[in-house]
Amino acid sequence: LLLPGLWLGLSRGCAAPSPSCLSAQFRRPGDFVLGGLFPFGKDAVNLTARSEPTPLLCERLFMDGLIWALGMRFAIDQINNSSWLLPGVTLGYDMYDTCFEALVALQPSLLFLSRRDTAAIGVLCNYTEYQPRVTAVIGPHKSDLCLVTAKLFSSFLIPQVSYGASSETLSNTELYPSFYRTVPSDKNLVEAVVLLLNQFGWNWIATVGSDDEYGRGAQALFLSMVGNDNICIAFEGLIPTDLAEPNAKKQLEDTVRLINSTQVNVIVLFAFSLPAQALLELSITMGLGRKVWIGTEAWMLSDIAASTPNIQSIGTVLGFVMKTGAVPGFPEYVAELFSSVRREEFCRESRELSGRVNAEALDTHCRQCGRVTLQDVWPALRVSTVQPVHLAVYSVAHALHRALGCTPKGCPKTPVRAWQLLHFMNTLPFEVNGQSFRFDQSHGTNTGYKLIFWAWRNGSLTYLPVGDYDQSLYIRKSQIQFHTPDQKEPTSECFRRCQPGQVRRIKGFNLCCYDCTDCPENTFWSSADSTGCIPCPQHQWAPARSTRCHDRSERFLFWHEPLAVALLTVAALTAALSAATALLFLRHLRTPLVRASGGGRSLFALLCLALLSLSCCLYVGRPSDGRCALQQLSYALGLNGCLATFVPKALEVTLVTEFPRRAPRLLRWVTGGRAWLLVAASLLAEALLCFGHVRLGPDALVADYAALPSEVLLVCATKSWAAFALLHGSNSCLALGCFLCTFMVQTPGRRYNVARGVTFATLLYFVVWIFFVVIFATLRTVLRPVAQVCTILATTLGILGSYFLPKCYILVFRPELNTGDYFQNPGEEEPEEDS
Repeated sequence: LLLPGLWLGLSRGCAAPSPSCLSAQFRRPGDFVLGGLFPFGKDAVNLTARSEPTPLLCERLFMDGLIWALGMRFAIDQINNSSWLLPGVTLGYDMYDTCFEALVALQPSLLFLSRRDTAAIGVLCNYTEYQPRVTAVIGPHKSDLCLVTAKLFSSFLIPQVSYGASSETLSNTELYPSFYRTVPSDKNLVEAVVLLLNQFGWNWIATVGSDDEYGRGAQALFLSMVGNDNICIAFEGLIPTDLAEPNAKKQLEDTVRLINSTQVNVIVLFAFSLPAQALLELSITMGLGRKVWIGTEAWMLSDIAASTPNIQSIGTVLGFVMKTGAVPGFPEYVAELFSSVRREEFCRESRELSGRVNAEALDTHCRQCGRVTLQDVWPALRVSTVQPVHLAVYSVAHALHRALGCTPKGCPKTPVRAWQLLHFMNTLPFEVNGQSFRFDQSHGTNTGYKLIFWAWRNGSLTYLPVGDYDQSLYIRKSQIQFHTPDQKEPTSECFRRCQPGQVRRIKGFNLCCYDCTDCPENTFWSSADSTGCIPCPQHQWAPARSTRCHDRSERFLFWHEPLAVALLTVAALTAALSAATALLFLRHLRTPLVRASGGGRSLFALLCLALLSLSCCLYVGRPSDGRCALQQLSYALGLNGCLATFVPKALEVTLVTEFPRRAPRLLRWVTGGRAWLLVAASLLAEALLCFGHVRLGPDALVADYAALPSEVLLVCATKSWAAFALLHGSNSCLALGCFLCTFMVQTPGRRYNVARGVTFATLLYFVVWIFFVVIFATLRTVLRPVAQVCTILATTLGILGSYFLPKCYILVFRPELNTGDYFQNPGEEEPEEDS
């Protein structure tokens, strides 16, 4: 009715007295007394208030504490029986139960600080001559208990040597100057775990710690280290250590659900056996699935976690345990001790010994020792680690040996204060069973770790060593059989490994999750640690997903290109057409048609058009500064020579049609030999503009690296657009003047309209140039010289087609029209009176 569904294991708690002759053996006086703090039990309600009775939990915790206490007693008995370490000096011990509770551990700690043979603690200004009840303290086992007791003992500078506390906080020798430990700190353990994750390529993991000093401290160290190794934490959480709390189960369930949502395949667990067992049990119940569990000695070697129902279904269990050696003679010592307990003589001696100590000060004998047998203890001897306790006792004994100045003949009977032992513990090594040990700068001993694999063989668990860690990690991977179908290591990655030529692109809010993207063109990937693509130098290029840059090849209009061959063929045909037309005009030079077209000036215009066509060769092949300058000059002069021959004819037509009365006086300046003066003046003006163009800034060779992805484009760039406008603007003015003079001219229907050819020729010139200017100003590719060649050919063919070819048609196919009446020169007409 009071606690339905709950089972209270009071028989394993701290409150059920059952004195025995064995419990009396945990106190013995001596010249120097060592205090011992061991976990013989735990608060019954906190431990066993569960839905099912779990006596195994209490029993195993008690067994560990009992074996550690026996290990301390064994070491002290060895030292007392030794003739070389402390001859003539007897070590005593006074052991107490911590119950895994800080408040419980404080009681014997305060007793240890009391003056010898009293129960009072002296409040002094100077503790140099203060002699506490004990010379040194061995224990306790857990880090959170040591954080409490170490502050007390450090205040009195009493050496405290723990055999299990691994918290990195205790490495601070300024806060805890008298604290030592015979186990590595969590920092060494975390370094080993990080190396294990890196060797298997696991970079997307979950980490869980117990909500105590060990779990919080180890997890904080782990989180601070993984960031430098590209290991990403998908989930981090704490699980309760007090499983009797109302919210403990809900907190565990939330942890399992969150781990499942991250889809990780590797879980790092820093916890003691009870919280670890609770998490593993719930993971199996909630169907978390097979994972890789990376554990520590705190739960890896515990049969509490290994006894969880269906534990084999959790996946693969790997973990690090401290390298420890066997303690020779200890199993035999335990067997002899338990056989002696049955004899009345042993019990009589125990009662006599118990009567010599002050049991009223703090009577916390081992409550369960009266029911323990050798059969109960023997299985735990194979798992429990006794060497750290053994080393802790011997470290104090060696310090006493040096502080007393012992010789093989004996130790002087001089008083030694507790604080005097610190110097010898800090500086000098000590030897135990043929091995040398030493406390490092943080007062710890780093003996290294073994990597353990849970191997199931015929349904039984075997702790199989598969690796070693001592500053570096060595793994025998072939001995590890993972839970995957092929028994190979599973992958646990938020991201895939980027291939050469790819970089990471962060996705979401987790910096450790990213996709791999190819490096774009003209960038390259330098190394696996690159966070971005590096641009290639200007003279080099790279394709997409490249790991290096390549030298650019030169690009221009090559002679052998099909487009260049086609353009040159058209240019040659245009030049040939101009030459053929010139020959035809030369043959009919004295005929009315040729004379009306300008006579010899027409031949000069055709020569200019032929040269203009041949200038297209300047745009093909590798350009240079000289060729770039000649391109614009040849085009401007050639076109100017042709258009200049149209000017006299346009002026002649305008004078006759628009100013007939003044025409007779002015026509002599635009006809005959004086017309050549106009042509020469136009060419001279264009030549001056060409000179100005050269001075202001001629076109020059420019290497364009941005136009093409893998080549450098060699083009002729315009340096001065003002010079360019002046150079070609004069030709535009000539064409515009000719157009304005001829586009409104009308002739009788039975005569040939000479002005119409000039009008269409100049009109085509303007159309071509409108397109040319727009294209030329925007093109930045190899088509730029192609546009210039096409402009030249279009202008040349336009003039030929609109002005000369109609006349060639008449000369060849309609010679009967080549008469004075049809082709009467406007200057030969009778002028009409001005209106």
